Amino acid sequence: MRGGLWQLGQSISRRLANGDKKTVTCRYFATEAELKKTALYDFHVANGGKMVPFAGWSMPIQYKDSIMDSTLNCRENGSLFDVSHMCGLSLKGKDSVAFLEKLVIADVAGLAPGTGSLTVFTNEKGGAIDDSVITKVTDHHIYLVVNAGCRDKDLAHIEEHMNVFKAKGGDVSWHIHDERSLLALQGPLAAPVLQHLTKEDLSKLYFGEFRVLDINGSQCFLTRTGYVYW
Repeated sequence: MRGGLWQLGQSISRRLANGDKKTVTCRYFATEAELKKTALYDFHVANGGKMVPFAGWSMPIQYKDSIMDSTLNCRENGSLFDVSHMCGLSLKGKDSVAFLEKLVIADVAGLAPGTGSLTVFTNEKGGAIDDSVITKVTDHHIYLVVNAGCRDKDLAHIEEHMNVFKAKGGDVSWHIHDERSLLALQGPLAAPVLQHLTKEDLSKLYFGEFRVLDINGSQCFLTRTGYVYW
């Protein structure tokens, strides 16, 4: 015999089926007009990108080739991804390292300038809020990227603790890099392809290392994380 939970489920299903269809079928997705667009949005559309809502942004999920063809090409050669929906930000000030170490589990002070680490933001109970990649640009400048879907709560968490930290005399400020694009070049040919666009010897850029360099005439932040270039 089926138990009470099954009977409750059947009852709810019948009530939904017989209820106001306008209520049942209402959508909670952002409209096309509400979605934010990256700098490459027009390029995606012009080249047949299938645009879908993702974390409040209009992002390409597929091009004219199949998803399998795209996946195999990335694994065998390389692919360029528009990940500008993710949130990059800088912390600056002589106390920026000390401040960030109050929020993440990484040994930020132990990082050499020009190196980075994967890390996790935690709450006051030690629970995970979001993962992140952080880079120590200098001893007074930290660059980090947080996930698009967690942007609002991450920034609110950082700002709340920053206000308290600064009220106690801490020297730290931040800048959210909404003016920049964020690209990921991934695959076994990522470094050789990118090498054609810069004079920097990328064979000497190792896992977790960071550089500010010229790529095809533009000053860029470049980080090698082992699976993407930023």
